[in-house]
Amino acid sequence: MSLPSSGAISLNQVNVELGNSGTASINMGSSAVRGLFGVSSGAITMANGHGKSNAYGLDYLVIAGGAAGGGQYYGGGGGAGGYRNSYSSESSGANSSSLTSYTVEGGVTITVTVGAGGSGGRSGLFGVGYSGSTSQVSGSGLSTVSATGGGGGGGYNGTGNAGYGNGNNGGSGGGNSRYGNNTLTTGASAQGFAGGGNVSTVGGGGGGGAGQTGSLAGGSIGGAGGNGLASSITGSSIYRAGGGGGGTGYSNQSAGGNGGGGYGGGPGAGGNGATNKGAGGGGIGENGSGSAGGSGVVLLRVPTANYSGTTSGSPSVTTSGSYKVLTFTGSGSYTT
Repeated sequence: MSLPSSGAISLNQVNVELGNSGTASINMGSSAVRGLFGVSSGAITMANGHGKSNAYGLDYLVIAGGAAGGGQYYGGGGGAGGYRNSYSSESSGANSSSLTSYTVEGGVTITVTVGAGGSGGRSGLFGVGYSGSTSQVSGSGLSTVSATGGGGGGGYNGTGNAGYGNGNNGGSGGGNSRYGNNTLTTGASAQGFAGGGNVSTVGGGGGGGAGQTGSLAGGSIGGAGGNGLASSITGSSIYRAGGGGGGTGYSNQSAGGNGGGGYGGGPGAGGNGATNKGAGGGGIGENGSGSAGGSGVVLLRVPTANYSGTTSGSPSVTTSGSYKVLTFTGSGSYTT
């Protein structure tokens, strides 16, 4: 919505454009009105407001929960949570183009859901790791942006039949276990990469990351987790959404992907995926459950001049240049 492009403009219309009640008290010389009208100082008239809009751009980074690694024997690494990014010209998941920023005005409530990581603890026959949960942002008049939870790493199937020890598809796919085959899992479109397959008898494949496919097992080591992606939405470059490493029966731990991916066990348990990064957990080497995936995160980047301070869910709020960055590690909301 914008103010009329010609003719009379009422104070009611100005208030509504600013996201206030139409009958609220208003001062034409206030910073809010001057910012809307584009007159920083000196005389200001209603005519200065013709065609002006209080709409502004708001960026987001939405990362789902990472998955757990596979259990029992030579488990595949857990896949990272899906990665959806609108900030600047950075990549979104699977090295795809950045998404379109939100255009918002005052008074819109953006609802945030942060997905949990897949819990560890699944072992025994068909011990595929638990997948991560969806993260999402939505609001009235805005498109809903969802990121898919990571796919669990493959586990022992009790028979060794090819294909029954594969990981699950997800935001990024889980790696296949030693008892899987070389048919790769898949990552969700423009969110993440596939997990590693299995052309080896020594370990599970690495879980896929937001920026790279999980590696195959080889030699005497499980496959490394795929790397995540870096974003500077907070003002600092931070990698997130790395895949978990695959497990092996040898005394060699595989690396988790850059971005918090847990290491693959060798021969014991692997490492958990990093919390609030949507990272995948590592697969087990022998006799146990895969390690847990890390919880997701949602970040919103708002011009300081437009920041309302109205939130729920207690996000952390930091300043980066002329912007406020809200980091949600649990579900909540922000009202523009």
